[in-house]
Amino acid sequence: LGLRLGANWQDAEATLPLAGNLAAQRAIPLAAFVRVGNFAPVHLVFAWTRNEKTPLILGQTNFFMEFDVCFYRSQDEFEVKLKADNA
Repeated sequence: LGLRLGANWQDAEATLPLAGNLAAQRAIPLAAFVRVGNFAPVHLVFAWTRNEKTPLILGQTNFFMEFDVCFYRSQDEFEVKLKADNA
């Protein structure tokens, strides 16, 4: 996925630590301007790994700093909102 976004694995100067079952995988940061739903594009940073089952990890790198996410487990739903000071 990183290659499709124009990134080059060999150009990576930094690595990111992963946890859990991906802890042994090397990951590098991948930054991109991303449009989520109907919101204006925001600058997000992902963890990019060569693990084909998990090529891109959307997580606490900065997604949850840009968006408020509410999970409604009993309804099997979630809601994503642009954080209040970005609205």
